[in-house]
Amino acid sequence: NAALAHYSPSNGSSRTLSVDEMYLADTGGQYLDGTTDITRTVHWGTPTPLQKEAYTRVLMGNIDLSRLVFPPNTAGRTVESFARRALWDVGLNYGHGTGHGIGNFLSVHEWPVGFQSNNVPLAAGMFTSIEPGYYRDGEFGIRIEDIALVVEAQTKEPFLTFEVVSLVPYDRNLIDVSLLSQEQIQYLNAYYETIRARVGPELQRQQLEEEFHWLQRSTEP
Repeated sequence: NAALAHYSPSNGSSRTLSVDEMYLADTGGQYLDGTTDITRTVHWGTPTPLQKEAYTRVLMGNIDLSRLVFPPNTAGRTVESFARRALWDVGLNYGHGTGHGIGNFLSVHEWPVGFQSNNVPLAAGMFTSIEPGYYRDGEFGIRIEDIALVVEAQTKEPFLTFEVVSLVPYDRNLIDVSLLSQEQIQYLNAYYETIRARVGPELQRQQLEEEFHWLQRSTEP
C-alpha cells in the first residue's frame, strides 16, 4: 500500500504483512520538547535488485542534501534537486515535496519552511524534514525522512548546512554500498556513531537490552 505516497488504511485495503516485501513506516509524535516526523523503509526478506538500488538512491539523495553547505538566505527550492539527483541519474523521480517545516506544539507540517517555490529562504534555527522517496505503482514505495536543523557551517565565510536530529538507523538490508561515494559512506558512519552515543546509553538506562543490541548491530560501520 505504500506504493501510494499518501495512504490511509481502510478495512477494504488493509492486508497482512509478509517478509517478502518492503514496509514503509511514516511515524511521529508530539513531545514536551518538540515534534517528530520520521519515515523509514525496511525489508525483512530478500529485496529485488530494483528495490535495493531504488532505496540506495533515495538514501543517497537524503545524504547529499543533508550534508550540503550553502550560502545564507538560500531558498529551499534552489537546493531541492540535490535530493533527487541520484534518482534522476537513472531516470527515476518522486512526486511530492522534498521537505516541510516542523512545528513545536503546532502543525507537523509548519509553514513557511521547506523546499518549494513559495517557501522562505533557509536560515539558522529552522527545522525542516528531508524526505526523498520513490514509488512504483502496485509494487512498493520508499521514503527516507529525517528532521534536520539548519545550522552554521564550519566554513571561512558564514555559510549554512543541516544537522540531522533524527536518530534512527537506515535498513542495512536495502543498502547497496557499491553505489555510495566515499563521502556518503563517511557521512553514514559518523551518523551511526552519533546514534550509538546518544541513544545507546538511554536504552541501557531503561534496561532495554534487546533494543540496545539491535541498535549496535544496526549501526556497525
